[in-house]
Amino acid sequence: MTRQAFRALVEEAIDTIPPRFARQVRNVAVVIEDEPSAATLADVGLEPPDTLLGLYHGTPLPERGWGYGNALPDRITLYQRPIEDECEGDDEEIIVAIGETLIHELGHYFGLSEDEIMAIEDRYWRGDWRNGEEPGSGDEDDDE
Repeated sequence: MTRQAFRALVEEAIDTIPPRFARQVRNVAVVIEDEPSAATLADVGLEPPDTLLGLYHGTPLPERGWGYGNALPDRITLYQRPIEDECEGDDEEIIVAIGETLIHELGHYFGLSEDEIMAIEDRYWRGDWRNGEEPGSGDEDDDE
């Protein structure tokens, strides 16, 4: 798939993020790279054949002090080849994988733990965001 075609799918996937969640994101760039480098994999504790679909680079919101400012945008890197490989080239599956990856990496931007992010992903993809709930609202563990 060309980078331009993949970028178009990224734009579609961005539209799948719940608006109340997406509206709170400020100064974050989404970039696309072919695949994570060996150094990047080592930095996050992975060894081939394990890989990454995406990675958040920046200072999570809760860690920003009063002096935080004049900073370059935080960045979410999406890795095109691993996403395509996971989805076997199926455009609809690629959109879902990109959406899941973006939600996961935005969770890091909001300062959520891996467990909190996984709970959000589970509820979001089950369609459980109703009655004004949104990711990070603290209701992820409630059974309905």
